[in-house]
Amino acid sequence: MTISRIDLNLLVYLDVLLREKNVTKAADQLGITQPAMSNSLRRLRDLFNDPLLIRTSQGMTPTQRALELEPQLRIILAGVEKAVQPTAEFSLKDSDQLFRIMASDYAESTLIPALLNKIRDSAPNIRLDILTPSDVTFQDVEKGKVDMAINRFDYLPQSFHQVNIWRDNFTCLMSKDNPIYNDFNLDTYLEARHIWVSKTGMGVGVGMSPADTGRLGWVDEALDEIGKKRNIRIFTRHYQVAGLLAQQPDLIATLPKQAAHLHTDDNLGVKPPPFPIVPIELKMAWSPLLHHNPGHTWLRRLIVEVAQEITHSAKK
Repeated sequence: MTISRIDLNLLVYLDVLLREKNVTKAADQLGITQPAMSNSLRRLRDLFNDPLLIRTSQGMTPTQRALELEPQLRIILAGVEKAVQPTAEFSLKDSDQLFRIMASDYAESTLIPALLNKIRDSAPNIRLDILTPSDVTFQDVEKGKVDMAINRFDYLPQSFHQVNIWRDNFTCLMSKDNPIYNDFNLDTYLEARHIWVSKTGMGVGVGMSPADTGRLGWVDEALDEIGKKRNIRIFTRHYQVAGLLAQQPDLIATLPKQAAHLHTDDNLGVKPPPFPIVPIELKMAWSPLLHHNPGHTWLRRLIVEVAQEITHSAKK
């Protein structure tokens, strides 16, 4: 079959169908009727000689062929969108563009303040809307509703562009009045009372349990590797709050260094963990729909530049 016989609108419809996995919702998003959407699905099935989406007890489920097509569709449609859009100038001094950034609490507290300093100097009218992981889904990023996501990810859709921001080792933050501050080793660490902090995934969080080692994250997975458990007394999803709670004379927060060093002062100090922990990897991800946008390109480069300056400074 030649490309001249393919209705490119069908590829747009398939892209939306694979995101929504629902004919009615896809039709609503595209502004067409449900019968028209159903007819388009029939044409798509004929075009690809595959059912593409099958009704199951969980709703419309993509076939293997559909899953293989999905990342290719994103690339094709992003290229078409770039080709048909006029080239827009982006003026740093004049632009008042609003960028929506999903950032974990860790990324927001360690990266965004330095980013704002750069923006203030070069693009004073730019505005940022910082969203939490609970505010955003991968579909929001994929559709370009959110400009970028800065977080630690276990998984990213294949169609997303991504770049590593930095790798950060862990450290133990505690009050200098903590009885074990000057006698810090694995035994005293395990006997101490601990603050658990983590919220990196997308979507709404759920309650935690000290017994649920498999969901507790990096620190507790590292302890499990050596057959140990820590005494967790409080769970929080905010790195800033964990730093404040570490001022208590009987609590320890084991945090990425960039977050811990925001809180070091005369009363708080840091110690290296008495066991190995895999470093955290902070990444930035964005939709191919925004990859060639001039303002978006500028902001991505600036974020990477700021991250490099922060990590370089931390090594001094």
